[in-house]
Amino acid sequence: MSNDNNQRYVDSRPAETQWGFDEFKDAYDSRFGRKRSSKNLEATTNDSNAISNSNPHLPQNSANNVRAGSVIIKPKAQGSAPHEKFLNQQPNGRGGAVAAAAEESQDGRGIQKPKQSWMKPLPNFSTIEMRELAESITRDIVRGDLDVQWSSIKGLENAKRLLKEAVVMPIKYPQYFTGLLTPWKGILLFGPPGTGKTMLAQAVATECKTTFFNISASSIVSKWRGDSEKLVKVLFELARHLAPSTIFLDEIDALISHRGEGSSEHEASRRLETELLVQMDGLTKSNELVFVLAATNLPWQLDSAMLRRLEKRILVPLPDPEARRAIFEELLLPQSNGAVELPLDAMVKGTEGYSGSDIRIVCKEAAMRPLRRIMAILEKREQQQTHHSQEEDKEQQQEGDNLELPPIGPITFDDLMVALNTTRPSAHLQVARYTQFDIDYGSQAL
Repeated sequence: MSNDNNQRYVDSRPAETQWGFDEFKDAYDSRFGRKRSSKNLEATTNDSNAISNSNPHLPQNSANNVRAGSVIIKPKAQGSAPHEKFLNQQPNGRGGAVAAAAEESQDGRGIQKPKQSWMKPLPNFSTIEMRELAESITRDIVRGDLDVQWSSIKGLENAKRLLKEAVVMPIKYPQYFTGLLTPWKGILLFGPPGTGKTMLAQAVATECKTTFFNISASSIVSKWRGDSEKLVKVLFELARHLAPSTIFLDEIDALISHRGEGSSEHEASRRLETELLVQMDGLTKSNELVFVLAATNLPWQLDSAMLRRLEKRILVPLPDPEARRAIFEELLLPQSNGAVELPLDAMVKGTEGYSGSDIRIVCKEAAMRPLRRIMAILEKREQQQTHHSQEEDKEQQQEGDNLELPPIGPITFDDLMVALNTTRPSAHLQVARYTQFDIDYGSQAL
């Protein structure tokens, strides 16, 4: 009786698989699409050629297919999308840029060159956790030239002069800024949205050639308890280690606002704000060239302790008539090619209260109107090419590839007027409030 039970138990067990490792690997590759090595790919290609030669029922083009397990993978059809063809035809397009980058990254023997590291190694931290946090902060360091010059920013002469005085000159001529002339450690850029605060920070990074930390709320806020304060501490330690450096805090009102008993503030936010204030207060007691450059659209929401540490508070106002004219000339003159005289006086007068971003949207809308006229012609041409045979479609497709596209016409006066009437300003309602804050807390120009 026991023998029957043992036999029944053996029969009920699952049968052991008869697959070897190679069979399992082929089945896994065919199911999940894992990339195969060149040797295995060549072997499978030879096997598929042998199968196609031995089996006359296979199609003629099956010799070019690759067999992976029980699935025959057909090669993708060669060809490029229209935008890829356009980029490859450009002298500095994607094709030329990729080829040049590949040549630069390889030596004469075709071996990949190691990337050159220009940044100093990380300092010695007490724990592995702090080093991991430092590595996450280094991802926010801007590497490379942002290519934003002072001349690229139209107007804002007062803001540019104060930034040069506070950041650029102390780095170029440190022998003058000693003692009482110690450079400012904290600068606040405030004003309506779209007026060029971020461009001023980019110009500082381009002009100073310093280590530039582009920090936002996602860079130093963590869901783990205590990590946000540690990230702030590591950030300033790295800035001092890599000095001269600039810490750009974009939208600083999201990091530190009014503190008090009446505010609904979480404990984690309070600890983060306290650590940020402590680290910024420590900067004033050190000799390292570390600058904190902050930007906000809501300066009245900042805590008074933070305003004290941001010693220079610079208003970035809406562009004046001269700045608006310069923006229109830079954006519209290349589009018009001198064929049509642009009504710059009317455009400057009609954009009172517009920010630089709003003026760019007006110019873009005006430039889109000639393109819309061409798109209407192309859509009408496509509608006329329907209901044809397959051979006629192929011939017309070849003719369409060789057919030159109509050029984009110049921007007319009506295009500018329509664009101006359909685009409204976005930051003109609170101009008086920014002006009053500048009177109360700002650094006035003399």
